[in-house]
Amino acid sequence: MSRRTIIAVSSWKGGVGKTTLAYEVAYQMGAVLVDLDWDRGSSTRAWGYRTERRMRSPLLAALETGKTPKWIPGGETKPDLLPGHEDFALAQPGAEQMADLLEKWAAEWDRDIVVDTHPGGSTASTLGAMAAADRVLVPALFEEKPMEALEGMLEQVPDYPLLIIPNQISGVPKARYIQWLRRITGQAGVAVGPIVHEYSWLETRTLRRAVSSAPVAVRAQPFVDEIARVVEAAV
Repeated sequence: MSRRTIIAVSSWKGGVGKTTLAYEVAYQMGAVLVDLDWDRGSSTRAWGYRTERRMRSPLLAALETGKTPKWIPGGETKPDLLPGHEDFALAQPGAEQMADLLEKWAAEWDRDIVVDTHPGGSTASTLGAMAAADRVLVPALFEEKPMEALEGMLEQVPDYPLLIIPNQISGVPKARYIQWLRRITGQAGVAVGPIVHEYSWLETRTLRRAVSSAPVAVRAQPFVDEIARVVEAAV
């Protein structure tokens, strides 16, 4: 059995489109989406899974028992999901153990996995997912605070297999942000991947299905094509 691909989607800053990127990349890859983000704006909520309606969390049960959890099928319109849980904030293992678990689950499922992490650099599960990953996708917004957070991330963890994804890019980016990105990625020796542009309709979209699922709306096709280029660069 060959080793399966593990992709982590991580950012030191929230609100940069991390969850949408993870959701769509997982769907296009046919991967299991593993949600390690315990906030309410997570992939789990976007998928339609409500932890408050469930007696038991597959993720937390796996940590308690040591058994490989079962993912939930997403059918034709959503990625398969290992849902997260609010209590994971306190129950998360150390970084090394998290990395070992993700590698074990990917192998026993015989599936590629995409990990949606909790934002921030001090989170053990995030660092564990990044350590296990073959590629770490880092969405980057061309705004002051997100760029400062990205610079801090590149200073702290340049040795991880990072791929910076300029995300939610509107119009022609300001030259100073392009120069800033070139400088910090050049200093860190980190690659920059394909651009994903801003699509205002994504902010108000309420459908649970992946944007990439068929039939793809005409207005969504450019976004779906951009995600496909991200997948190609990542794997």
